[in-house]
Amino acid sequence: MSQKLQISILDSPSDLKADTWHSFCQKNPFTSPDFLQTLHASTCVTPDYGWYAQYLYLQDEQHTPLGLMPLYLKTHSRGEFVFDMAWANAFEQHGLAYYPKLVCSVPFTPVTGPRLLANSLQHKRILAEQAIEVAKKMGVSSLHVLFPNHEDLNILRECGYMIREDVQFHWENRNYEDFEHFLKQLSYDKRKKIRQDRKKALAAGVSFRHLRGRDINRETLDFFISCYQNTYYERGREPYLNSEFFHAYLQKSPENILLVLALKNEQPIACALNIVGDDTVYGRYWGAHEFIPGLHFETCYMQGIEFCIENKYRYFEGGAQGEHKLARGLLPVTTYSAHWIARKDFATAIEKFLDAESRQVGKYVDMLSTHSPFRQTAY
Repeated sequence: MSQKLQISILDSPSDLKADTWHSFCQKNPFTSPDFLQTLHASTCVTPDYGWYAQYLYLQDEQHTPLGLMPLYLKTHSRGEFVFDMAWANAFEQHGLAYYPKLVCSVPFTPVTGPRLLANSLQHKRILAEQAIEVAKKMGVSSLHVLFPNHEDLNILRECGYMIREDVQFHWENRNYEDFEHFLKQLSYDKRKKIRQDRKKALAAGVSFRHLRGRDINRETLDFFISCYQNTYYERGREPYLNSEFFHAYLQKSPENILLVLALKNEQPIACALNIVGDDTVYGRYWGAHEFIPGLHFETCYMQGIEFCIENKYRYFEGGAQGEHKLARGLLPVTTYSAHWIARKDFATAIEKFLDAESRQVGKYVDMLSTHSPFRQTAY
């Protein structure tokens, strides 16, 4: 480290002023203080749940903020969406502890974005290198950076991190005039299926409203929360996020929230919450209190895509996994994570595994490309 630069560890995101944070969060809604600090203030992310904040903070001698890396010391792998349980089992089988580990991520959020929060490549590199040094000093098994964007990914690779690949499904707005224009670019069977699903919802008396920002009142948000919680309870799981988080985030960043409200005979029955960024709408959470065929796809994907077309957003991201999204016009996109393993023998084995896994991911994407939902003459 240069003597002119100082790096420290913050055990609470609230230790950093929001205006300071905004200077290098790159306008990403998930790495903004509004989102991350609210996760902590609402107690969704705390040591009680196995998330110990260890944010790396870079500044100069005049205490000018230069960078931030949202690191967590973790005692489990839940809420990450990059699955390393097989690695943990391998450590355990050899009598070694995999946990705690260090993770750089936005908790519960499988969305690609900046992870080395700095305004220069030099400072980003310092964060990436110093994170490894912190991991060594802590004596943890490993360090993982989840869903970095391409710029950060390249820096992490240069710093010796191993790269893992996965696949999500995203939609791109190709200057569609309206939703019908988009549908006409799809193959006949895909277009027919979407229209059939929409007709089923309409025949069941379902209509939709798009509510954003100050148009979302407390009653409507509480209805969404009940839907969101119900999705988890039906699977026998506790929701990651609580009511305090959603209400606080709505107060802090109202324009970042888009609710798609499904009503049957004017009574709400389902709801999806989307996060709105600069050029992208992110489908995040949903739930329903009544089952209607096609309601999930319409509420979570088609309505989000229609909103993007009407409001000129370039991308709609449909969340983690899900081949079923391909038939709705969302195409495969490679996502990444970066990993440093302390033990050289395990690092060598995991690197071989990642090489083989990446080849399989490549074949999978190639296979998906042969099943494009778009007409061959569309583009």
